[in-house]
Amino acid sequence: VQRLTAHSRMEMPELIGHHVVIDGDLVWQDGPLTIAMRNGHLFLLDELDLLDPATAAGLNGIVEGAPLVIAENGGEIIIPHKDFRFVATGNTNGAGDRTGLFQGTLQQNAALMDRMWVVEVGYPSPDQEKAILSAICPQVPGQIADTMINVANEVRSLFMGEDGNPGAIEVTMSTRTMLRWAQMSWFFQGKSKQGVNPINYSLDRALANRASPETKRALHEIVQRHFGN
Repeated sequence: VQRLTAHSRMEMPELIGHHVVIDGDLVWQDGPLTIAMRNGHLFLLDELDLLDPATAAGLNGIVEGAPLVIAENGGEIIIPHKDFRFVATGNTNGAGDRTGLFQGTLQQNAALMDRMWVVEVGYPSPDQEKAILSAICPQVPGQIADTMINVANEVRSLFMGEDGNPGAIEVTMSTRTMLRWAQMSWFFQGKSKQGVNPINYSLDRALANRASPETKRALHEIVQRHFGN
């Protein structure tokens, strides 16, 4: 996998490649997209919707399977390897952020989006998250892991307004946040000797401290309801 994270100032040379000076000679150096096309790798462009739409439009031909022409390298033509794949991720569907949560994202060119398959990825199932949590934090007991997953799903439900009250809270608990919470809970378990609940202490640092005071209280109420005192 050749992976690159997009940003608003990215230009095509970061993807395709550029000349570098080695021992006094000017040498062409492939970028990650070129490497992937030559060798049949998967090219993963993270955060596509942070990319300037004008720059992203330069990917139209690539997404369609057209050869890559590198004018800067003497007009070299690269026929995509049969195993080459182009994958992009984003926090929006390319039509812009309507939630206000993903600052910096941009509405993408419709011509590019029309060339792509768009797949919406939800949260993993509880069993899948249990497997992920157990792999990343094997030291966390199974019952605590199950309870953390239940907390996470209730937080997500409130965030998405599944109770008929959209926007009840302004933060959600991603799998990444839940893993951070679990890791910190284990790391700070010694806090219990100081009379501090490591679950609550870690929740603040993993998520609650970046929420509004009202949401922070709601998060702790959810945790208390699931974990008890």
